[in-house]
Amino acid sequence: MRAVVQRVSDASVSVDGKTVGAISMGLLVYLGVAAQDTEQDADYLAEKVANLRIFTDEQDKMNRSVQDVGGEILVVSQFTLLADARKGRRPSYSDAAEPEKANQLYLYLVENLRSRGFTVATGMFQASMKVRYTNEGPVTILLDSTKLF
Repeated sequence: MRAVVQRVSDASVSVDGKTVGAISMGLLVYLGVAAQDTEQDADYLAEKVANLRIFTDEQDKMNRSVQDVGGEILVVSQFTLLADARKGRRPSYSDAAEPEKANQLYLYLVENLRSRGFTVATGMFQASMKVRYTNEGPVTILLDSTKLF
């Protein structure tokens, strides 16, 4: 499971011109689910997202988590994070999970974050979405549940 995590002052996602999810200050998380991923991968990423210290403290050091600052989280499913573009000019998505499994693990991760007390907004699975955000810093972190060591 892969995630791109961005520290944002605001973020929203719309489908067909209608906003389906929006947050104020917090994290924008793009989530890609691989074919071999399990709930354990989602648990690992939820823990990382909840506790990643990328918000600044009084000394302007990145020492606070989204939980510490009372932030919100917007999670957007993005299968293209599993793209393999090493060969040719068109990426392969053969490592991405089938839609049913991907959606199940996406929703599992969202519920994991909600169970920790976060306000979590989402995009719309398998829809063509427009995502707007203001990246603060900019701070962008890549997480991968399979690169644990």
